[in-house]
Amino acid sequence: MPEHPSDAALRAEILRIAEQRGPDKTLCPSDAARSIGGESWRDLMPAARRIAFELTGEGRVDVTQHGEPVEPDARGPIRIRRRVPRGSV
Repeated sequence: MPEHPSDAALRAEILRIAEQRGPDKTLCPSDAARSIGGESWRDLMPAARRIAFELTGEGRVDVTQHGEPVEPDARGPIRIRRRVPRGSV
């Protein structure tokens, strides 16, 4: 039975997709999970959500629902957007 991708791989994929899409577009945690998880991508969803909020805490991304920032205990679909560093255009 194949092992699940590591948290580090999932983190890297979230950041890769967010960077590729830029700060004006978002991604769903499932985008990263599907990209590296193959048929077992659903098993990666709890980790993908957790890592998204960790990245928010690091100032790398914003996690939103309906365009508004949310806390880690948010239920339902979330979106991830690359954060623009302060002072950048």
